Amino acid sequence: MFAALRSFLRDTKSFLRDTRGSIAIISGVLAVVVIGFSAVSVDLGKVYVDRRKAQSVADLAALSAASDLTRAARAASATVQRNSLSVDSPISVELGTYTPNANVALASRFQTIAGATPNAARVTINSRSDLVFGRVITGKDYFVIRTTATAATTSFASFAIGSRLVAVDGGLLNQLLGKLLGTTITLSAMDYQSLVDAKLDLFNFMNKLAEKTHLTAGTYAQLLNSNIKVVDVLGAMVASTLSPQGTPTGASRALTSILQSLSAATNSMVMASLINPGPYKDLPVGQTSTMGINLSALDLLNATAQLANGNRQIEVGLGVNVPGIATATLKLGIGERPVGTSWVTVGDVGAQVHTAQTRLLLVLRLLGAGNIASVNVPLYVEVAAGTARLNALNCAFPDANASTMTLGVRPGVIDAWIGNVSVADFNNYTTAPRPDRAALVDTPLLAVLGRAHVQVTNMAQTPVTFTMAEINRQTKKTVGTTQFTQSLLAGLLNDLQLDVSVLGGLNLGLGGAVGPLVASILSGATPSIDLLLANLLQTLGVSLGQADVWGLGLRCDGAVLVQ
Repeated sequence: MFAALRSFLRDTKSFLRDTRGSIAIISGVLAVVVIGFSAVSVDLGKVYVDRRKAQSVADLAALSAASDLTRAARAASATVQRNSLSVDSPISVELGTYTPNANVALASRFQTIAGATPNAARVTINSRSDLVFGRVITGKDYFVIRTTATAATTSFASFAIGSRLVAVDGGLLNQLLGKLLGTTITLSAMDYQSLVDAKLDLFNFMNKLAEKTHLTAGTYAQLLNSNIKVVDVLGAMVASTLSPQGTPTGASRALTSILQSLSAATNSMVMASLINPGPYKDLPVGQTSTMGINLSALDLLNATAQLANGNRQIEVGLGVNVPGIATATLKLGIGERPVGTSWVTVGDVGAQVHTAQTRLLLVLRLLGAGNIASVNVPLYVEVAAGTARLNALNCAFPDANASTMTLGVRPGVIDAWIGNVSVADFNNYTTAPRPDRAALVDTPLLAVLGRAHVQVTNMAQTPVTFTMAEINRQTKKTVGTTQFTQSLLAGLLNDLQLDVSVLGGLNLGLGGAVGPLVASILSGATPSIDLLLANLLQTLGVSLGQADVWGLGLRCDGAVLVQ
C-alpha cells in the first residue's frame, strides 16, 4: 500500500515537471476565453449603439410631446414608431412644470404637480437590444435599455388691466392727479394726449429707475421691491420718453412739468405692486428682453399717482359745468390690490392682474324745480377689484404671428347707494358700508330723506382672445357685465325710498307732490351724473361694470431639451 502511494507521488511530480504539450493546452483554454470576450464585446458594442439610438429617439419624442402638450402621449408614440424603435413596454409620458432655476438641483427642476399648468414633458422608453452571443450567458434573447428625456417650452405673455380714456379732460385729470401726487398740475389736453401716445419700454424704464436710485447691482425683483421716491419714478419716466437722440418730446416735457412741481416731495412707493416682471424677476438690472413690452406713459402715470398717495384718499371740489348740477365734491379712496398681484405682469398661464378696489363718495347739489331750490345727493359707489387671468397661450410654429393669448376677465362688483356714509365706514375696507338715509332736501319747512341701493354681482369671467397683431397694437378690449345695462343712477332711482316731512311733523310718505318732484329732479339730472361719474372712474382706471384689458407682449419659444 505504501509502495503504491510512493509510486503515485513519484508519477505526479514527474507529470508536473513535464512541460511537453503545455502550449497547446494553454492555447486551447485562452482561445475559449478570447472567443467568450469577443462575443461579449460584440453584444456590448451593439447595446451601446442601440442605447445611443434609443436616447436620440427619446429626445425626439420628448420634443414632440412638449411641442403638443395637449396630445403629448400621441405625439411621443408617433415619433417612436417613425423611428422604428422596438419597445419592451408602453411609452411613459409625464406632463409637469419645468423651472429653469440654477439654484435648484437639476433632477428637481421638473415637477409633476397636481393642478399646475404643464410646460414640459418627460418621456421614458424601455427599448430592446437583441443579443447575439450574450443569450448563451444570460439565457435571454434581448437586453432592456431604459432611456429618459425631458423637454420644455417657454411661452409667456405680458398684459394689463384698467380703463381707456374716451376723452382726455385736462381739467379733471389735473385735479385728480394733482391731489393724488400732492401737487398742482396744469397740463393741457394736448399734453395729456402726448402722454397717451407715448410708449415706454418696460425694461428701459426699469433700468432708468435703477440709475435714479443707484440700485444697479441687483435684480429687477430687488429693484421693484425697494422703497423708491416718487420723484425718482417720475425722473425715470422723463428719461424713458426722450427721443432716441436724447431730445425732449411732448411727453417728456409734460412729465418734467409734473416732476418740477414735486421737487420737494419725499414720499416713496414700492413699484412691485404695479409691475411684476415674472420670469425676468431674477434678471440682473441692466439686462433686457427681446419681448418688447411697452406701456402708455399716461397709464403708468395714473397707476403711479394712485400708489404714491400714502393714505390713498383725496377730497376735491369739482368745478363742473354740467347741466343740472350746481356743485360737486368728491371723496376718493383707493384700496390695496390683492396681495401678490399687480397692474401689469409678465407670466405664463395662470398669471393675473387686478385693478385696485375703489371707493367714491360724490356729493352733488342738483338744481331744483318748483318749490324745491336744490336737491342734495350723496352718491356712494364701491367698485371691487377687477381681474384678468391668462387662461391660454397658443404658440404657433413656425409662424409666430399666428400665436394668440386668451384672458379670462371679470369686472369688479359694483355696490352703489344714495345715502349717508360715515367717515369711519368709508375708511374701513374690511367691511362694506351700509349707508343711512340722507337728507336730500333739508329746509325749515320741508325735509326729504331718501336711501337707495343697487348691486351688480353677476360678474362672470369672460374669455377675451388677442391676436399677435392686436398685441402689437395694444388694442384694448372691454368686458362688461350682462346685468349692468342701464345707468347707475337709473338703477338707484328704481330702488329709491323717500320720506317727506312738512313743518317737521307731517309725514306725507310717497303720496304727496313733493316726492314725485324730487324724483323728477333726480331723473332729469341722470345723464349728467352718469357722464360725470364715468369720466371720474375712467380717469382712475376703472369703469362701472366694465374692465378693459390689453396685451403688451407675447413670447413663444419652441420646445428644447432640458434634461
